[in-house]
Amino acid sequence: MLRRHTCILLACLLAAGTVAAQATPAQADTIKVGITFSATGPAASLGIAQRNSVALFPKQIAGQDVEYIVLDDGGDTSRAVANMRKLIDENNVDLIMGSTVTPASLAMLGVAAEKQVPMIATAASGALIAPMDAQRHWVFKTPQNDGLMADAIVQNMTKAGIKTVAFIGFSDAYGDGWLNEFTRATKAAGIEITTVEKYARPDTSVTGQVLKIMATAPQAVLVAGSGTPAALPQKTLRERGYKGPIYQTHGITNNEFLKVGGKDVEGTILPTGPILVADQLPDSNPVKAVALSYIHAYDAMYGAGTASPFGANAYDAMLLFKAAVPAALSHAKPGTAEFRSALRDGIEGLHGVVLDHGIATMSPTDHNGFDTSARVMVTIQNSTWKLLP
Repeated sequence: MLRRHTCILLACLLAAGTVAAQATPAQADTIKVGITFSATGPAASLGIAQRNSVALFPKQIAGQDVEYIVLDDGGDTSRAVANMRKLIDENNVDLIMGSTVTPASLAMLGVAAEKQVPMIATAASGALIAPMDAQRHWVFKTPQNDGLMADAIVQNMTKAGIKTVAFIGFSDAYGDGWLNEFTRATKAAGIEITTVEKYARPDTSVTGQVLKIMATAPQAVLVAGSGTPAALPQKTLRERGYKGPIYQTHGITNNEFLKVGGKDVEGTILPTGPILVADQLPDSNPVKAVALSYIHAYDAMYGAGTASPFGANAYDAMLLFKAAVPAALSHAKPGTAEFRSALRDGIEGLHGVVLDHGIATMSPTDHNGFDTSARVMVTIQNSTWKLLP
């Protein structure tokens, strides 16, 4: 009798083991994507749109379930790194998306290389992907490089006959990156930078910096900031009586900036991705249909006129990921080092993928993939974005 009971118990254990063994591959077939965005803090006006866009991501790709695990880093570098390690070590994600801001994203590069997990940043600085090295080998990004946009600003200044310009930007990696690229572009064009001023994202006053700028009497001013904090220097300049043209970067392209800036940001000139003025693009532009599709889906979920290029940066990260998944699945199962490596290689090999911000063609030396077709020049007119010829 004892022997019979033992056999029955063994049979039950074996059966349970069989069920467990069958369940494990099913779990492994779920592709996990870890996401850290700055939905709170100084960059919240950017990060909220990115977080909200995750609701539009597909739950299945190439027949595989996809799970998105979203955390908030508040724009803090330490939190962004901690989030990334948690997503990789505890959730075993196959891909990381984020962060929203450049400093946090730069801090994450080392983790991507250490863990060998591909990362698609939604921050702008070209320093995230260049110069290419062992860390950046695992990193891609969707916003246009600041160098590409700096060239567009300087071209506009040259056409306008501007010979002197002042610079004021964030006192972090975003501002530093823009200063480097803007200095390069203005030097080549023979435009003098009269002064360089900096401020922190949380600052509530830049009066001292603005007075120094006005003392140099520049023909124009470039503000290298992002989100609502970028409105502060421009408002202060106008309040102090500065009448010249003010340029901004593509870091300001959301409705919150328009609300905070009000009348003081009228006439601002800036480069941006074509999605900002998608409805003003010619029908022949291949980006138009993709961008309008995202805008309509986002607005339908969150309200008319709420879509922004920053949310589209997150959606473009998903589009790159989605395009690379089929090839990666042919090499390995999700949840494995082989799959993550194949996914990285697949993203790097993408050619001619139409995104909300442009057409991306990646390569081993270019992990952004955009050319001049991914930028347009716009101005702010009557609190709306208007495409410039």
